[in-house]
Amino acid sequence: MLNKERLAEVSRKTKETDISVKLNLDGKGDSQISTGIHFFDHMLTLFARHGLFDLEIRCVGDLEVDGHHTVEDVGIALGEAFDRALGPKEGISRYGTAYVPMDETLCRTVVDFSGRPFLVCKVQFSAGKVGEMSTELVEEFFHALAMHSRANLHIEVLYGKNSHHKAEAMFKSTARAICAAVSKHPRVFCNDYHH
Repeated sequence: MLNKERLAEVSRKTKETDISVKLNLDGKGDSQISTGIHFFDHMLTLFARHGLFDLEIRCVGDLEVDGHHTVEDVGIALGEAFDRALGPKEGISRYGTAYVPMDETLCRTVVDFSGRPFLVCKVQFSAGKVGEMSTELVEEFFHALAMHSRANLHIEVLYGKNSHHKAEAMFKSTARAICAAVSKHPRVFCNDYHH
């Protein structure tokens, strides 16, 4: 579903996951998130709040195997929702940058909704898991998000120690960078998204 109000709905069903996503780019940061991975739910709730997106995500996945399919497939569905909601991207700022501190951690995210998807993710986690979520799945989520929203996404944790803080700063800074990029620009300075 796509309309002038920049709304999108995506349903995705595979052998591993059954996902529904509703996204409003011009929301207030309200969210209803249920993926079965509590830390991931927390991160997506913060993502919606800091991006000022209204977001509903429901996922039933094969968590008895592990969280990989759930996290990656949510990233795919959410990326598709951003792509649909943006439509032709007319009048958006296109680029967004955000620095977010989280106690001893600082993360920088830069995004370009260029239509040429790419991810650069620079982070080293000291812990293998935060809650029940494997920290290596953080990059998997952002890779899926970038590829399916067709965005050039660069995320770098500049410094930090605590793995929870690093992940949280990544989700918050990415949300804020995307919020800036998808915002309507008062002066449309570039309508060619292929250069």
